[in-house]
Amino acid sequence: MMRLHEREELHAPERLADWIEARLDQGLDWFDHADIYGDRRAETLFGDALRARPSLAERVKVVTKASIVTPSRDPSSYGVKHYDSSPAYLNAAIDGSLTRLGVARLDHFLLHRPDPLMEVEATAAALDDAIDAGKLGAVGVSNFLPEQWRRLQGAMRHRLACHQLQLSLAHPEPLFDGLFDALIRDGLRPLAWSPLGGGVVFEDVLGECLSRLSPQFETSAAGLALAWLRALPGSPVPVIGTLRGERIEELRDGAKLTLERSTWYALLEEARSERVA
Repeated sequence: MMRLHEREELHAPERLADWIEARLDQGLDWFDHADIYGDRRAETLFGDALRARPSLAERVKVVTKASIVTPSRDPSSYGVKHYDSSPAYLNAAIDGSLTRLGVARLDHFLLHRPDPLMEVEATAAALDDAIDAGKLGAVGVSNFLPEQWRRLQGAMRHRLACHQLQLSLAHPEPLFDGLFDALIRDGLRPLAWSPLGGGVVFEDVLGECLSRLSPQFETSAAGLALAWLRALPGSPVPVIGTLRGERIEELRDGAKLTLERSTWYALLEEARSERVA
């Protein structure tokens, strides 16, 4: 939902409610938010749609993220972007998202960025308490390194559910630096942001390869790139950015494809511009 505030044709509550219902009818019920998307506007628009059609609220599953303070919301004289994982900030962020979205519970609440100033015991207690109070279904992290999420997990009573990381054919580094193996080992569900690399997968040699191979699988280059991602252990969930219905259907269908190992590695070679060692 990162670009929802930019799509004026979806701003009318009934129009957006129709769009949400169409996604649910496609079997897509998870909607990814963050309080900084549109400076909280995305959550507000989504909530207005749910209030216009209350039956949708029980059908959607919401992911939202907090802990990034943008310069415009920094109350100090510095106007500096920073991270805040303090209990007071997170409690206010959770309550604010619940109010804006108009849901009874945030199915997943993620710490958007690791905060070097995090007082881990206090943060963990706040998150555990929010789960116990029924405000959160589960807690996860985004853009954390293994020792950062393990420190948080070590202080929490509830298990961390997921990790949202940058991962795609255009950014396969987590497969080779130990990050992906660590999150799978620790039982975190991988959620892949920028799963098409912001369009980079369609450029140069990799783009040519995807365009050449995709007709063999009766899909698009984008669908083939998502099938590559989904073939990984844990079946990473692609957090797609498009709001166009036909594009969403194309990506959904492509992601269901099963790739042979040789095809997967051939795409990896093109992505890295080097042969498998």
